[in-house]
Amino acid sequence: AGPRPVPAELTDGNNEHLKREHSLMKPYQGAGSAAMPLWDFEGSTMVTSQYVRLTPDERSRKGSIWNRVPCFLKDWELHIHFKIHGAGKKNLHGDGLALWYTQERLKPGPVFGSKDNFHGLAIFLDTYPNDEATERVFPYISAMVNNGSLTYDHSKDGRWTELAGCSADLRNQNHDTFLAVRYSRGRLTVMTDVEDKNEWKNCIDIAGVQLPTGYFFGASAGTGDLSDNHDIISMKLFQLMVEHPVEDETVDWTKIEPRVSLLKSPKDNVDDPTGNFRSGPLTGWKVFLLLLCALLGIIVCAVVGAVVFQKRQERNKRFY
Repeated sequence: AGPRPVPAELTDGNNEHLKREHSLMKPYQGAGSAAMPLWDFEGSTMVTSQYVRLTPDERSRKGSIWNRVPCFLKDWELHIHFKIHGAGKKNLHGDGLALWYTQERLKPGPVFGSKDNFHGLAIFLDTYPNDEATERVFPYISAMVNNGSLTYDHSKDGRWTELAGCSADLRNQNHDTFLAVRYSRGRLTVMTDVEDKNEWKNCIDIAGVQLPTGYFFGASAGTGDLSDNHDIISMKLFQLMVEHPVEDETVDWTKIEPRVSLLKSPKDNVDDPTGNFRSGPLTGWKVFLLLLCALLGIIVCAVVGAVVFQKRQERNKRFY
C-alpha cells in the first residue's frame, strides 16, 4: 500500500513527523531470522517479507513484537496497518490483537498474549465475545489505562476496566485495514479505516488521560480454543508538534502515573450498550433499587406508626 492521505482533524495538517526509531515498515530488516535492529519479538511471532505474523491460525498460540527504543515524545500518533483473518466462521475465531504503550515489554501473559496488571495504555481489538450476555457487536475495539493495579477480566471482555470503545468489522476483509491512535495534551483518540473508504472513522475520544514518557510501543496477539492469523503490516509513529503550558516544563514526565483524571474509578461506572462508560448514579437498576428502598421505608414507617398508635390507645384506655 502506498502513502495514505491523513485527515486534518486527526493530525493537524503537516504537524506530524515520522519517527523511524519507533516505526516498523517494509522491507523488514531481519526477515526470517531472530534479529531486527529496533524490534524484539517472542512466542509464535514470525517475520516474513510481507507481514509480521503474531499468531498463526492455530490454537493456544501467543506472540508479540516490541520496540527496543523507549519513547520520550509527549505528543504522538501511531498508525497501524494490520490484518486479522482465518478459516473460522461467525463466532468461531479468536481471540484478538492488542496494541501497547507500556512500561513493560516482552512479557507474555493472558491479555491477548501479553502480561496483565501492566503500566500504561492498551488498545484491544477483541474478536470473540466471551460474555454471552453482552449486547455488543464483535469485533470490538476498546481502550484501557492501567497503573498496575487493574486486572483485565476476559470473562466480561474487559468491560469493568474499559474507558470507551466501538464495534468495527475488521476481520477477514479483502481490503487493507488501519487503526490510528493519537495522544496529545492528555487527549486520547482512536480512529479506524476498515471499510475501504480511505477515511478515518471516530471510535474513541477521551480527555484527561495522563501517560508517562519513556514507555515502549508493542503489539501482541493470542489464540485459545479458537484461532486466527494476526498480522502487523506496519506501525508508523509520528511526532506531533504541539504547544504545552509553561507549567508542563517543570513536570518530570517519566515519573507520572498512568491515569485518567476525568473519570471515576471503574467500579463506579455503569455499562452502556453503545460501548462507552458513563457515570450514572440514578440510571437503570439503581433507579429501581432506590424506588424499592423508598417503598420499603414507607411500609416500615407505616407499620411502626400503627404499632405505636395502638400501644398509646391501649395505655389511654387503662388510664381511664
